[in-house]
Amino acid sequence: MDITDLVEEIAADMATRRERGRVADYIPPLAGVPDSKFGIAVVLEDGSVHMAGDAHEPFSIQSISKVFALTLALGTVGDQLWSRVGREPSGSAFNSIVQLESERGIPRNPFINAGAIVVTDVLLGHLEPREAIGQMLRFVRELAGDETIVIDSAVARAEEETGFTNMALGNYMRAFGNIHGEVAKVLGTYFHFCALSMSCRQLAMAGRYLMDAGQVEGRRIVTARRARRINALMMSCGHYDNSGDFAYRIGLPGKSGVGGGILCVAPGRASIAVWSPGLNASGNSHLGQVALEKLVQATGWSVFESHK
Repeated sequence: MDITDLVEEIAADMATRRERGRVADYIPPLAGVPDSKFGIAVVLEDGSVHMAGDAHEPFSIQSISKVFALTLALGTVGDQLWSRVGREPSGSAFNSIVQLESERGIPRNPFINAGAIVVTDVLLGHLEPREAIGQMLRFVRELAGDETIVIDSAVARAEEETGFTNMALGNYMRAFGNIHGEVAKVLGTYFHFCALSMSCRQLAMAGRYLMDAGQVEGRRIVTARRARRINALMMSCGHYDNSGDFAYRIGLPGKSGVGGGILCVAPGRASIAVWSPGLNASGNSHLGQVALEKLVQATGWSVFESHK
């Protein structure tokens, strides 16, 4: 089947689904997003873009920004990062504090909230908050080839007003010496990263460097080795305590956000973004996962698929 026809068929199918998950309601600007929304964008290795549904509508990418923050931090300090953040699945909720006590303030991976707060602290070791936020915005605009991408200040402000668990995580890690900067500044920067507003098209375009061995249109973003390792972390840790089921059903590296987006990578084949704001019990887009499973079944893009 032609990929354009396939994504249109998937979007039409998602529009008929009655079970849509539950929209995140603990961040007020996200609570009002209609659960009827669904978008999908697929960027192939040849550069062609295939979209359907609400693929042009910006949404809050939330924790998907952790992929871009990790990329920037690795570019800043390299493998020194791993002395402060682990590389193992957590098996716990995205905002869990439980493991930090027994593991002395070292988060399991950079894609849970605690890990991403440490990554943000690493970036602030060389920059002021305003500079780090500007760096992130320039980076995703460069990756997507789109200067219209913005940070939603209302979402960032709402996260600062309601992010008490994240504040607890930051202060707890500071007590163990794993946050070096002022906690309020680290969290304020982290909240702004999460408040990036992007459409499925922009997000799929931004993910191309992970699809194409670390480069975009012949321009080197990271080494092929680093792209492979970021993809590995996305596969094992990108969906919190739902990561194993995501790998089982879809078989692609991916990163979700509570805004309902998922960035997925089929190495050497496609960069994919889906969005539907209704979440499953683990905080991942319900219809987004259903749509990705249908896409992979039709294309054979799972990394576990044999192509003999």
